[in-house]
Amino acid sequence: MNAIRHVLGAFVVCFLATMALAQETPDRGATGGAPTLADIMARQAQQSVDDSARRAETGNPDVAPPLDNVLGTRGGASDPDLWRALRFDSADITTQINGPAAGVLIQDAGMGWLRLREGPLQTYGLWLLGSTVTVLALFLLIRGRIRIDGEKTGRTITRFKALERFGHWLLAGSFILLGLTGLITLFGRKYIIPVFGHDAFSTVAIASKWVHNNVSWAFILALVMIFVFWVAHNLPDRTDIKWLLKGGGIFGGGHPPAKKFNAGQKLIFWSVILLGGSIALSGLALLFPFEVQLFAPTFEKINALGVPGWFGQPALATILTPHEEMQYAQLWHAIVGMVLTAIILAHIYIGSVGMEGAYDAMGSGEVEEQWAREHHSLWVDELKARKARTGKEGAKA
Repeated sequence: MNAIRHVLGAFVVCFLATMALAQETPDRGATGGAPTLADIMARQAQQSVDDSARRAETGNPDVAPPLDNVLGTRGGASDPDLWRALRFDSADITTQINGPAAGVLIQDAGMGWLRLREGPLQTYGLWLLGSTVTVLALFLLIRGRIRIDGEKTGRTITRFKALERFGHWLLAGSFILLGLTGLITLFGRKYIIPVFGHDAFSTVAIASKWVHNNVSWAFILALVMIFVFWVAHNLPDRTDIKWLLKGGGIFGGGHPPAKKFNAGQKLIFWSVILLGGSIALSGLALLFPFEVQLFAPTFEKINALGVPGWFGQPALATILTPHEEMQYAQLWHAIVGMVLTAIILAHIYIGSVGMEGAYDAMGSGEVEEQWAREHHSLWVDELKARKARTGKEGAKA
Protein backbone atom coordinates (compact mmCIF):
# COMPACT_ATOMS: atom_id res chain seq x y z
CA MET A 1 0.00 0.00 0.00
CA ASN A 2 2.86 2.38 0.78
CA ALA A 3 4.30 1.70 -2.65
CA ILE A 4 0.96 2.48 -4.29
CA ARG A 5 0.67 5.73 -2.34
CA HIS A 6 4.19 6.73 -3.41
CA VAL A 7 3.41 6.01 -7.06
CA LEU A 8 0.16 7.96 -6.93
CA GLY A 9 1.86 10.82 -5.11
CA ALA A 10 4.61 10.99 -7.73
CA PHE A 11 2.00 10.94 -10.48
CA VAL A 12 0.08 13.84 -8.89
CA VAL A 13 3.28 15.87 -8.43
CA CYS A 14 4.32 15.30 -12.05
CA PHE A 15 0.83 16.16 -13.28
CA LEU A 16 0.69 19.41 -11.29
CA ALA A 17 4.20 20.35 -12.38
CA THR A 18 3.29 19.70 -16.01
CA MET A 19 0.15 21.81 -15.71
CA ALA A 20 2.10 24.62 -14.09
CA LEU A 21 4.70 24.56 -16.85
CA ALA A 22 2.01 24.42 -19.53
CA GLN A 23 0.30 27.46 -18.07
CA GLU A 24 3.55 29.42 -17.55
CA THR A 25 4.17 32.12 -20.11
CA PRO A 26 7.89 32.06 -20.95
CA ASP A 27 9.54 35.24 -19.70
CA ARG A 28 12.98 35.40 -21.27
CA GLY A 29 13.74 38.94 -20.12
CA ALA A 30 15.41 37.66 -16.96
CA THR A 31 17.55 35.23 -18.91
CA GLY A 32 18.64 37.58 -21.67
CA GLY A 33 16.77 35.51 -24.26
CA ALA A 34 18.17 32.20 -23.04
CA PRO A 35 15.79 29.25 -22.64
CA THR A 36 13.57 29.15 -19.60
CA LEU A 37 12.62 26.03 -17.66
CA ALA A 38 9.32 26.03 -19.56
CA ASP A 39 11.26 26.08 -22.85
CA ILE A 40 13.37 23.13 -21.81
CA MET A 41 10.38 21.08 -20.67
CA ALA A 42 8.45 21.90 -23.84
CA ARG A 43 11.39 20.87 -26.03
CA GLN A 44 11.74 17.58 -24.17
CA ALA A 45 8.02 17.01 -24.77
CA GLN A 46 8.69 17.56 -28.51
CA GLN A 47 6.62 20.75 -28.54
CA SER A 48 7.34 23.75 -30.72
CA VAL A 49 9.43 26.40 -28.95
CA ASP A 50 10.03 29.98 -30.06
CA ASP A 51 13.79 30.12 -30.61
CA SER A 52 13.94 33.43 -32.51
CA ALA A 53 15.80 35.12 -29.65
CA ARG A 54 18.43 32.37 -29.60
CA ARG A 55 18.85 32.53 -33.35
CA ALA A 56 19.73 36.22 -33.04
CA GLU A 57 22.34 35.64 -30.33
CA THR A 58 25.16 34.51 -32.62
CA GLY A 59 27.89 37.03 -31.91
CA ASN A 60 26.53 40.35 -33.13
CA PRO A 61 27.99 43.00 -30.76
CA ASP A 62 24.91 45.16 -31.26
CA VAL A 63 22.66 42.56 -29.69
CA ALA A 64 25.10 41.04 -27.19
CA PRO A 65 24.11 41.42 -23.52
CA PRO A 66 25.99 44.18 -21.66
CA LEU A 67 29.08 43.26 -19.66
CA ASP A 68 27.33 43.89 -16.35
CA ASN A 69 24.67 41.30 -17.27
CA VAL A 70 25.10 37.88 -15.73
CA LEU A 71 25.17 36.43 -19.26
CA GLY A 72 27.23 39.24 -20.75
CA THR A 73 30.14 38.43 -23.10
CA ARG A 74 33.48 40.12 -23.63
CA GLY A 75 33.37 41.03 -27.31
CA GLY A 76 30.86 40.17 -29.97
CA ALA A 77 31.05 36.36 -29.82
CA SER A 78 31.54 33.54 -27.37
CA ASP A 79 31.74 29.78 -27.71
CA PRO A 80 27.99 29.41 -27.06
CA ASP A 81 27.36 32.04 -29.75
CA LEU A 82 29.46 30.07 -32.22
CA TRP A 83 27.73 26.77 -31.53
CA ARG A 84 24.35 28.47 -31.68
CA ALA A 85 25.22 29.89 -35.10
CA LEU A 86 26.28 26.43 -36.26
CA ARG A 87 23.07 24.91 -34.96
CA PHE A 88 20.83 27.42 -36.73
CA ASP A 89 22.96 27.32 -39.93
CA SER A 90 23.90 31.01 -39.78
CA ALA A 91 27.65 30.69 -39.13
CA ASP A 92 30.11 31.90 -41.76
CA ILE A 93 32.19 28.77 -42.24
CA THR A 94 34.35 27.26 -44.96
CA THR A 95 35.21 23.61 -45.57
CA GLN A 96 37.69 21.71 -47.73
CA ILE A 97 35.05 19.07 -48.44
CA ASN A 98 33.02 19.75 -51.55
CA GLY A 99 29.31 19.05 -51.72
CA PRO A 100 26.05 20.78 -50.84
CA ALA A 101 25.83 19.14 -47.41
CA ALA A 102 29.41 19.76 -46.27
CA GLY A 103 28.67 23.16 -44.71
CA VAL A 104 25.93 21.90 -42.38
CA LEU A 105 27.57 20.80 -39.14
CA ILE A 106 24.57 20.61 -36.79
CA GLN A 107 21.13 19.63 -38.00
CA ASP A 108 18.38 19.40 -35.39
CA ALA A 109 15.79 17.89 -37.74
CA GLY A 110 17.76 14.65 -37.74
CA MET A 111 16.44 13.75 -34.31
CA GLY A 112 12.85 14.20 -35.43
CA TRP A 113 13.55 12.01 -38.44
CA LEU A 114 15.10 9.34 -36.22
CA ARG A 115 12.15 9.36 -33.81
CA LEU A 116 9.67 9.00 -36.70
CA ARG A 117 11.70 6.24 -38.31
CA GLU A 118 12.14 4.19 -35.15
CA GLY A 119 8.67 4.93 -33.75
CA PRO A 120 5.51 5.59 -35.78
CA LEU A 121 6.98 4.47 -39.12
CA GLN A 122 7.92 1.02 -37.87
CA THR A 123 4.88 0.62 -35.62
CA TYR A 124 2.22 1.63 -38.13
CA GLY A 125 4.07 -0.08 -40.96
CA LEU A 126 3.98 -3.41 -39.15
CA TRP A 127 0.31 -2.93 -38.29
CA LEU A 128 -0.52 -2.17 -41.94
CA LEU A 129 1.26 -5.20 -43.36
CA GLY A 130 0.17 -7.51 -40.57
CA SER A 131 -3.48 -6.48 -40.74
CA THR A 132 -3.47 -6.85 -44.54
CA VAL A 133 -2.26 -10.45 -44.31
CA THR A 134 -4.77 -11.17 -41.53
CA VAL A 135 -7.72 -9.74 -43.47
CA LEU A 136 -6.78 -11.73 -46.59
CA ALA A 137 -6.48 -14.93 -44.58
CA LEU A 138 -9.89 -14.35 -42.95
CA PHE A 139 -11.43 -13.56 -46.34
CA LEU A 140 -10.11 -16.83 -47.76
CA LEU A 141 -11.39 -18.71 -44.71
CA ILE A 142 -14.88 -17.14 -44.88
CA ARG A 143 -15.42 -16.66 -48.62
CA GLY A 144 -13.23 -19.42 -49.93
CA ARG A 145 -11.66 -19.54 -53.35
CA ILE A 146 -13.61 -17.87 -56.15
CA ARG A 147 -14.38 -20.74 -58.52
CA ILE A 148 -15.35 -20.80 -62.17
CA ASP A 149 -19.14 -21.01 -61.99
CA GLY A 150 -19.98 -22.48 -65.39
CA GLU A 151 -18.82 -25.60 -67.13
CA LYS A 152 -15.27 -25.40 -68.48
CA THR A 153 -15.06 -25.51 -72.26
CA GLY A 154 -11.52 -26.80 -72.67
CA ARG A 155 -10.81 -23.91 -75.01
CA THR A 156 -8.40 -21.09 -74.11
CA ILE A 157 -8.06 -17.45 -75.06
CA THR A 158 -4.76 -15.61 -75.26
CA ARG A 159 -4.89 -12.96 -72.57
CA PHE A 160 -1.31 -11.67 -72.38
CA LYS A 161 1.53 -12.03 -74.85
CA ALA A 162 5.04 -13.06 -73.86
CA LEU A 163 6.45 -9.52 -73.76
CA GLU A 164 3.59 -8.36 -71.55
CA ARG A 165 4.18 -11.24 -69.15
CA PHE A 166 7.90 -10.48 -69.11
CA GLY A 167 7.20 -6.88 -68.12
CA HIS A 168 4.79 -8.03 -65.40
CA TRP A 169 7.18 -10.58 -63.89
CA LEU A 170 10.11 -8.18 -64.11
CA LEU A 171 8.05 -5.69 -62.14
CA ALA A 172 6.80 -8.32 -59.69
CA GLY A 173 10.21 -9.90 -59.10
CA SER A 174 12.02 -6.61 -58.66
CA PHE A 175 9.32 -5.27 -56.33
CA ILE A 176 9.51 -8.35 -54.11
CA LEU A 177 13.29 -8.03 -53.85
CA LEU A 178 13.04 -4.31 -53.17
CA GLY A 179 10.35 -4.89 -50.56
CA LEU A 180 12.29 -7.58 -48.70
CA THR A 181 15.59 -5.68 -48.72
CA GLY A 182 13.81 -2.47 -47.77
CA LEU A 183 12.14 -4.14 -44.78
CA ILE A 184 15.51 -5.57 -43.70
CA THR A 185 17.04 -2.10 -43.87
CA LEU A 186 14.17 -0.53 -41.94
CA PHE A 187 13.58 -3.18 -39.27
CA GLY A 188 16.92 -4.98 -39.15
CA ARG A 189 18.49 -3.08 -36.27
CA LYS A 190 15.47 -3.73 -34.07
CA TYR A 191 14.71 -7.35 -34.96
CA ILE A 192 17.77 -8.97 -36.59
CA ILE A 193 20.58 -7.69 -34.35
CA PRO A 194 18.99 -8.98 -31.09
CA VAL A 195 18.56 -12.46 -32.61
CA PHE A 196 21.60 -12.94 -34.89
CA GLY A 197 24.05 -10.30 -33.67
CA HIS A 198 25.78 -7.30 -35.22
CA ASP A 199 28.14 -9.24 -37.51
CA ALA A 200 25.35 -11.22 -39.14
CA PHE A 201 23.24 -8.10 -39.59
CA SER A 202 26.20 -6.24 -41.11
CA THR A 203 26.58 -8.92 -43.80
CA VAL A 204 22.85 -8.99 -44.50
CA ALA A 205 22.57 -5.19 -44.51
CA ILE A 206 25.46 -4.73 -46.95
CA ALA A 207 24.00 -7.36 -49.30
CA SER A 208 20.51 -5.84 -48.98
CA LYS A 209 21.80 -2.38 -49.83
CA TRP A 210 23.60 -3.66 -52.93
CA VAL A 211 20.54 -5.61 -54.12
CA HIS A 212 18.17 -2.73 -53.37
CA ASN A 213 20.23 -0.13 -55.21
CA ASN A 214 20.79 -2.22 -58.33
CA VAL A 215 17.43 -3.98 -58.67
CA SER A 216 15.76 -0.56 -58.52
CA TRP A 217 16.70 0.03 -62.18
CA ALA A 218 14.83 -3.13 -63.23
CA PHE A 219 11.79 -1.89 -61.29
CA ILE A 220 11.85 1.48 -63.07
CA LEU A 221 12.23 -0.19 -66.49
CA ALA A 222 9.33 -2.58 -65.79
CA LEU A 223 7.19 0.29 -64.56
CA VAL A 224 7.64 2.07 -67.88
CA MET A 225 6.94 -1.14 -69.80
CA ILE A 226 3.61 -1.96 -68.17
CA PHE A 227 2.50 1.64 -68.44
CA VAL A 228 3.09 1.59 -72.20
CA PHE A 229 1.50 -1.86 -72.60
CA TRP A 230 -1.67 -1.31 -70.60
CA VAL A 231 -2.46 2.36 -70.06
CA ALA A 232 -4.96 2.38 -72.95
CA HIS A 233 -6.87 -0.52 -71.37
CA ASN A 234 -6.93 1.07 -67.90
CA LEU A 235 -8.64 4.36 -68.66
CA PRO A 236 -11.86 4.68 -66.62
CA ASP A 237 -15.22 4.16 -68.31
CA ARG A 238 -18.88 3.61 -67.38
CA THR A 239 -18.50 -0.14 -66.96
CA ASP A 240 -16.24 0.51 -63.98
CA ILE A 241 -19.04 2.20 -62.05
CA LYS A 242 -21.34 -0.80 -62.49
CA TRP A 243 -18.53 -3.16 -61.52
CA LEU A 244 -17.79 -1.25 -58.33
CA LEU A 245 -21.46 -0.97 -57.37
CA LYS A 246 -21.74 -4.76 -57.55
CA GLY A 247 -18.50 -5.27 -55.62
CA GLY A 248 -16.98 -7.11 -58.56
CA GLY A 249 -19.25 -10.08 -57.91
CA ILE A 250 -17.01 -11.28 -55.10
CA PHE A 251 -19.88 -11.76 -52.71
CA GLY A 252 -22.07 -13.66 -55.16
CA GLY A 253 -24.72 -12.65 -57.65
CA GLY A 254 -22.58 -13.15 -60.73
CA HIS A 255 -19.64 -11.18 -62.09
CA PRO A 256 -20.38 -7.74 -63.59
CA PRO A 257 -19.49 -7.20 -67.26
CA ALA A 258 -15.92 -5.94 -67.75
CA LYS A 259 -13.47 -5.21 -70.51
CA LYS A 260 -9.89 -6.50 -70.58
CA PHE A 261 -9.29 -4.92 -67.16
CA ASN A 262 -12.09 -4.51 -64.64
CA ALA A 263 -12.34 -1.62 -62.17
CA GLY A 264 -10.45 -3.53 -59.46
CA GLN A 265 -7.57 -4.24 -61.80
CA LYS A 266 -7.56 -0.61 -62.91
CA LEU A 267 -7.24 0.50 -59.31
CA ILE A 268 -4.28 -1.85 -58.92
CA PHE A 269 -2.73 -0.57 -62.15
CA TRP A 270 -2.94 3.12 -61.22
CA SER A 271 -1.78 2.39 -57.69
CA VAL A 272 1.30 0.70 -59.10
CA ILE A 273 1.96 3.47 -61.62
CA LEU A 274 1.41 6.43 -59.27
CA LEU A 275 2.77 5.00 -56.04
CA GLY A 276 5.51 3.08 -57.85
CA GLY A 277 6.48 6.23 -59.73
CA SER A 278 6.64 8.14 -56.46
CA ILE A 279 8.80 5.41 -54.94
CA ALA A 280 11.10 5.52 -57.95
CA LEU A 281 11.42 9.31 -57.78
CA SER A 282 12.25 9.37 -54.07
CA GLY A 283 14.55 6.40 -54.64
CA LEU A 284 16.51 8.38 -57.23
CA ALA A 285 16.92 11.15 -54.66
CA LEU A 286 18.37 8.58 -52.25
CA LEU A 287 20.60 7.01 -54.91
CA PHE A 288 22.09 10.41 -55.76
CA PRO A 289 22.38 12.13 -52.35
CA PHE A 290 21.84 15.89 -52.18
CA GLU A 291 21.40 16.17 -55.96
CA VAL A 292 17.59 15.95 -56.31
CA GLN A 293 15.43 18.57 -54.56
CA LEU A 294 11.91 17.21 -54.17
CA PHE A 295 10.32 18.47 -50.99
CA ALA A 296 11.16 22.17 -50.76
CA PRO A 297 9.49 22.89 -54.17
CA THR A 298 6.59 20.60 -53.23
CA PHE A 299 6.08 22.38 -49.91
CA GLU A 300 6.07 25.73 -51.72
CA LYS A 301 3.24 24.56 -53.97
CA ILE A 302 1.29 23.16 -51.01
CA ASN A 303 1.67 26.45 -49.14
CA ALA A 304 0.58 28.39 -52.22
CA LEU A 305 -2.65 26.38 -52.28
CA GLY A 306 -3.18 27.13 -48.59
CA VAL A 307 -3.42 23.45 -47.66
CA PRO A 308 -1.84 23.74 -44.17
CA GLY A 309 -4.40 26.40 -43.26
CA TRP A 310 -7.24 23.99 -44.00
CA PHE A 311 -6.11 21.99 -40.95
CA GLY A 312 -5.19 24.98 -38.81
CA GLN A 313 -1.47 24.35 -39.26
CA PRO A 314 1.34 26.82 -40.04
CA ALA A 315 2.92 26.92 -43.48
CA LEU A 316 5.40 24.16 -44.27
CA ALA A 317 9.10 25.01 -44.19
CA THR A 318 10.41 25.73 -47.68
CA ILE A 319 14.07 26.31 -46.80
CA LEU A 320 15.44 22.83 -46.14
CA THR A 321 18.98 21.70 -45.55
CA PRO A 322 20.31 18.99 -47.89
CA HIS A 323 20.03 16.54 -44.99
CA GLU A 324 16.37 17.37 -44.45
CA GLU A 325 15.66 16.71 -48.13
CA MET A 326 17.22 13.27 -47.76
CA GLN A 327 15.35 12.56 -44.53
CA TYR A 328 12.00 13.48 -46.07
CA ALA A 329 12.84 11.36 -49.12
CA GLN A 330 13.66 8.35 -46.93
CA LEU A 331 10.47 8.67 -44.90
CA TRP A 332 8.31 9.13 -47.99
CA HIS A 333 10.06 6.23 -49.75
CA ALA A 334 9.35 3.91 -46.82
CA ILE A 335 5.75 5.04 -46.22
CA VAL A 336 4.66 4.78 -49.86
CA GLY A 337 6.58 1.53 -50.23
CA MET A 338 4.66 -0.11 -47.38
CA VAL A 339 1.31 1.19 -48.65
CA LEU A 340 2.03 -0.24 -52.11
CA THR A 341 3.20 -3.50 -50.52
CA ALA A 342 -0.17 -3.86 -48.77
CA ILE A 343 -1.96 -3.29 -52.10
CA ILE A 344 0.28 -5.77 -53.91
CA LEU A 345 -0.39 -8.41 -51.22
CA ALA A 346 -4.09 -8.19 -52.11
CA HIS A 347 -3.20 -8.43 -55.81
CA ILE A 348 -1.04 -11.51 -55.21
CA TYR A 349 -3.85 -13.11 -53.22
CA ILE A 350 -6.43 -12.66 -55.99
CA GLY A 351 -3.96 -13.74 -58.67
CA SER A 352 -3.01 -16.96 -56.90
CA VAL A 353 -5.09 -18.75 -54.25
CA GLY A 354 -7.98 -16.28 -54.24
CA MET A 355 -9.39 -16.97 -57.70
CA GLU A 356 -9.43 -20.08 -59.83
CA GLY A 357 -7.92 -19.53 -63.27
CA ALA A 358 -6.49 -16.09 -62.52
CA TYR A 359 -2.85 -17.20 -62.38
CA ASP A 360 -3.03 -18.68 -65.89
CA ALA A 361 -3.28 -15.16 -67.31
CA MET A 362 0.29 -14.42 -66.25
CA GLY A 363 1.51 -18.00 -66.11
CA SER A 364 0.99 -19.31 -69.63
CA GLY A 365 -0.87 -16.28 -70.94
CA GLU A 366 -3.82 -18.53 -71.89
CA VAL A 367 -7.06 -18.49 -69.88
CA GLU A 368 -10.04 -20.81 -69.90
CA GLU A 369 -12.74 -19.37 -72.14
CA GLN A 370 -15.42 -19.83 -69.49
CA TRP A 371 -13.30 -17.94 -66.96
CA ALA A 372 -12.84 -15.12 -69.47
CA ARG A 373 -16.61 -14.95 -70.14
CA GLU A 374 -17.41 -14.79 -66.44
CA HIS A 375 -14.84 -12.14 -65.49
CA HIS A 376 -14.28 -10.16 -68.70
CA SER A 377 -17.34 -10.74 -70.86
CA LEU A 378 -17.06 -7.44 -72.77
CA TRP A 379 -13.45 -8.22 -73.64
CA VAL A 380 -14.46 -11.65 -74.97
CA ASP A 381 -17.18 -10.01 -77.08
CA GLU A 382 -14.58 -7.61 -78.49
CA LEU A 383 -12.32 -10.53 -79.43
CA LYS A 384 -15.21 -12.36 -81.13
CA ALA A 385 -16.18 -9.21 -83.04
CA ARG A 386 -12.56 -8.73 -84.15
CA LYS A 387 -12.40 -12.34 -85.29
CA ALA A 388 -15.57 -11.83 -87.34
CA ARG A 389 -14.04 -8.76 -89.03
CA THR A 390 -10.51 -10.01 -89.64
CA GLY A 391 -10.90 -13.77 -89.68
CA LYS A 392 -8.13 -14.17 -87.08
CA GLU A 393 -8.69 -16.68 -84.34
CA GLY A 394 -9.43 -15.13 -80.94
CA ALA A 395 -9.62 -18.52 -79.22
CA LYS A 396 -8.05 -21.88 -79.70
CA ALA A 397 -8.76 -25.41 -78.57
